[in-house]
Amino acid sequence: MRTHVRRPVLVLLAAVAIVLALLAADAVRRVVEGRSEQATDAPFYVPPTPLAEAAPGTIIRSEPIASAPEGSLAWRVLYHSRDLAGDDVAVSGVVVVPDRPAPEGGRTLVSWAHPTTGAAPRCAPSLALDPFELVEGLHELLAAGYAIAATDYPGLGVDGASSYLLGVPESNSVLDIARAARALPDGGVGDRLLLWGHSQGGQAALFAAERAGSYAPELTLEGVAVAAPAANLNALMSDDIVNLSGTTIASFAVPAYEAAYADRYPKSEIDGILTPAGAAATPRMAALCLLTETREIHAIADPLVGGYVTADPATTEPWQTLLRENSAGGQPIDVPVFVGQGLADRLVVPATTEGYVRLLCAQGADVVLHTFPGITHALAADASLPELFLWLAEVEAGRRPSTAC
Repeated sequence: MRTHVRRPVLVLLAAVAIVLALLAADAVRRVVEGRSEQATDAPFYVPPTPLAEAAPGTIIRSEPIASAPEGSLAWRVLYHSRDLAGDDVAVSGVVVVPDRPAPEGGRTLVSWAHPTTGAAPRCAPSLALDPFELVEGLHELLAAGYAIAATDYPGLGVDGASSYLLGVPESNSVLDIARAARALPDGGVGDRLLLWGHSQGGQAALFAAERAGSYAPELTLEGVAVAAPAANLNALMSDDIVNLSGTTIASFAVPAYEAAYADRYPKSEIDGILTPAGAAATPRMAALCLLTETREIHAIADPLVGGYVTADPATTEPWQTLLRENSAGGQPIDVPVFVGQGLADRLVVPATTEGYVRLLCAQGADVVLHTFPGITHALAADASLPELFLWLAEVEAGRRPSTAC
């Protein structure tokens, strides 16, 4: 009798052990292949010189990624996009799809916009040992049959001017990698598009949603989802410039804005808001990557907290104008919008996100807001996933989810 009771338990334990062994083996495979790819990545990110102009989304080159998650196919891509001035730039990223036949009409694509990793080329997510690590919800999306495209943004991966917190070039790259994904012969990607972004990526995804109809009309945008979005840059900067996070964010933004707006403002007007100590430290901080060199950034930024700028950028020109120009909400969004926000977030504070949602409501958007008690900024996207997948099912079914307005 005891043997009869134990047998199902033993079978279950054996099955669990097999699954764990397979997962461990796949993890080892991905690390080994990821290290091998890292050793040979560098030439891939160097575009042809001169770069022959081509339509946005045109693939310059692509290569398979051997360390793709089990059950998927993936490619590293280099593709054409446009900067703030409309000039052709090369941008890098990754595309990953389920390793099974695509449905009729192609797979729906989720274009992922990543949170801040830094502003230097080597901070690109696609250069990491695991180039898919930052794509929150990746495995669930693949299991549901979605294709995922993840841009690095201009200036990350490929050497060039940073696009940090610049809504137009970031959003261009988010939309153009969707075009590139459709052009991959074995990707099976259709024209249906969803946008998903966290923090800095929330700003990029929202700008992409505002501009998709005019910039990429051949794509059928179905919805946009964001977690703790950097939607209102004036509020973000005003809230955070007095702390460590704000000092770090500003140090990444200053060089990007200097380069992007050189035709409108001399360098002295952009960086004139910095204290002498802030001006001296900015190039050193901007050269570091947030996730892998956090300690080094903090060592520079900590002594500058409260002494990095001479005034609040959100109320000081030309920063006040430039931050407003790069804040979401300049154009209405005519597809469903999902917003997730942690209530313990001290970077993108809940009141700022609630203010952005009120703006969406005033513009007539179909928007849902989910708040999560105890959730910090870093965990906002992960906390959003259960509600996000329910929302995606509604959107994919052609229904308009109930609105928070």
